[in-house]
Amino acid sequence: MNETTSDAEHIRKTLRLRAEALARPVAAPPDETEFLEVLEFGLAEERYALETAHVHEVQPLRRLAPIPCTPPFLRGLVHLRGRLVAVIDLKKFFDLPEHGITDLHHVVVLQKSEMDIGLLADTVYGVRMLPRDAVQPPLPTLTGIRADYLKGITAERVVVLDAPRILADPRFIIDENVHS
Repeated sequence: MNETTSDAEHIRKTLRLRAEALARPVAAPPDETEFLEVLEFGLAEERYALETAHVHEVQPLRRLAPIPCTPPFLRGLVHLRGRLVAVIDLKKFFDLPEHGITDLHHVVVLQKSEMDIGLLADTVYGVRMLPRDAVQPPLPTLTGIRADYLKGITAERVVVLDAPRILADPRFIIDENVHS
């Protein structure tokens, strides 16, 4: 066997291997329905998340105006782009430890139709994708008000909240009529 034949054989073998590699089926891109895009934020040293489909915007907390005759978890109103948004303190609502409000807090605005509700967040970590199967349903032994608003929890202990349930809660709607 001469040198030219072995080179030609080597080239054919290399081309065949390349062709086989290119002919292999391409792995399908991950199905977007297999993931949840969430906004992750902090409350009282715990990590929470909400699906971004329900988040309208996130703003630094500025000029929180208290509202008289409201439950303690309703911290007040903020003015955002020409509209008033009620701000709910989930720490008070979920009975989590709190250390007061600072200028480092953020308002996570949830929107449903014409209604906006702001949720007070200690820290906003950002947006990320969570595999749906990574969100485990809450334990059946979990009770209390937090259990009503839980979509699930991840192995990293990120609590995924159910935004539609929060938006549907009648306790978060301000009744303009003051009853004496």
